[in-house]
Amino acid sequence: MPRPEDCLFTKTHEWVYREGDEALIGISDFAQQELGDIVYVNLGEAGRSLKTGDQLGEIESVKAVAEVYAPVSGSVVAVNAALADSPEKVNKDPYGDGWLARIKLSSLGELDGMMNFAAYSKHMADEGH
Repeated sequence: MPRPEDCLFTKTHEWVYREGDEALIGISDFAQQELGDIVYVNLGEAGRSLKTGDQLGEIESVKAVAEVYAPVSGSVVAVNAALADSPEKVNKDPYGDGWLARIKLSSLGELDGMMNFAAYSKHMADEGH
């Protein structure tokens, strides 16, 4: 499983870990902390095609419901079915067992505009987090 230092990030707190022509997708540790105790995750079905910014799914916590957006374009090849019974995995291990989806990338070039961990950390500090 990826470490945060191995991931790319969006300003909306999704992370991407590239594995060849596929990417593992999740939410950052900051995002799961902001949500609080996660009680439900809805990621839809594998097989869907998404464009960057499309809704990938929803995460419901005791505090709020948050939409998760696709950080990259491509086809959803898998969703983390274990989260249906154990949504708290997103809180416990957001970069490991709490991953959300695997997407077959349509364009590797989309990754160029994303932040590495150092840039994401700076972005977070600039935002006051």
